[in-house]
Amino acid sequence: MKRILVPVDFSETSTHALEIAALIAKRQKAEIVVLHMLGLSEAVLSKNEIQEYEEARYYMELAKKRFIPFLDKPYLKNIRIREIVQNYKIFKEFNALAQEQNIDLIVMGSHGTSGVREVLVGSNTEKVVRTSDVPVLVVKMPNPEFKIEKVLFACDFSEDVILAFKNVQAFTDSFSAKLKLIYINTPHNSFKSTNEIEEKISNFFFKANDASQEVVIYDDYTIEQGLLNYSQKGGFDLLAMPTHGRTPISHFLLGSRSIGEDVANHANIPVLTIKI
Repeated sequence: MKRILVPVDFSETSTHALEIAALIAKRQKAEIVVLHMLGLSEAVLSKNEIQEYEEARYYMELAKKRFIPFLDKPYLKNIRIREIVQNYKIFKEFNALAQEQNIDLIVMGSHGTSGVREVLVGSNTEKVVRTSDVPVLVVKMPNPEFKIEKVLFACDFSEDVILAFKNVQAFTDSFSAKLKLIYINTPHNSFKSTNEIEEKISNFFFKANDASQEVVIYDDYTIEQGLLNYSQKGGFDLLAMPTHGRTPISHFLLGSRSIGEDVANHANIPVLTIKI
């Protein structure tokens, strides 16, 4: 891992993401690219060329000045930092920039103060998750002791998840972390017998040309409850999951709204999304 992108809006949430990115960058000897998206309104961009240029330049210079105190943090010492200020109209442009800059990982904070829904939902965070071809690490709370030693990967063991599995495996290997895969068996989501699940898992590893990894089969009423309950029980540092990008990741994670308070509280675990 050589380059980490951190989108910032100079909020406290951005600070949480930046601190996590710094911990990862130090471990990986990586560079951090901080990106501020201006989000100038159409009213500004529809003025004549001279006015548009002057106002855009004003806001860009203002953003650059805000970077000075924002990046003056002890945890960023000895880390190479590069600043980018851009104005984007659609989030596909964000993904294009990540590709151009050879970004290996995006670290984003998630707004919201309560409930499991806020772990990923939020207009900007979800749009990045849906459009990014680069893995996105979503963090919600400050965690100066953040480490990656135990990773839980949500997997349905279908063939289209093989590449995501390989990417998660490479990610955990880079941290010398322990990876565990989990299959959530529910009564309402194509319930399978133990034999059926084990056969599916065996076929998955065969097609992936990989030795069998540690897998747990966990029964729960919904996929999201199972994931959050087991990750809490196992004390994992990170929950990784694939996303198609066609629908919000929240649709996969949060299909049910009847999630207990204990599960909602555990939504603070960082979530790594990998597009398939």
